[in-house]
Amino acid sequence: MLRIDCPCCGPRDHDEFRYGGDASVIRPAHDDADPEAWYRYVFVRKNPAGAHREHWQHVLGCRQWLIVERDTRNHSIASVALARKPPAKKSPARKPTQ
Repeated sequence: MLRIDCPCCGPRDHDEFRYGGDASVIRPAHDDADPEAWYRYVFVRKNPAGAHREHWQHVLGCRQWLIVERDTRNHSIASVALARKPPAKKSPARKPTQ
């Protein structure tokens, strides 16, 4: 049984998650009209043996998208992180000086 340690919900069985694909693939620009670029994005994938970054969504939990680094040879999970970037920290507002 594959167990994924969700940063929001804790360790859960993989049945609660949906596989979302290779996290290292870069999507072509939305307005890219090159059919070859879209063909490669949709259909051409590597089949790595070893560490691999993947998208997973916790559909039966917090619904967050995660980046899971998993070894494809033995399914051991090295790391799990939220796929979204945390919001930028804002510097505290300064009081006007007189």
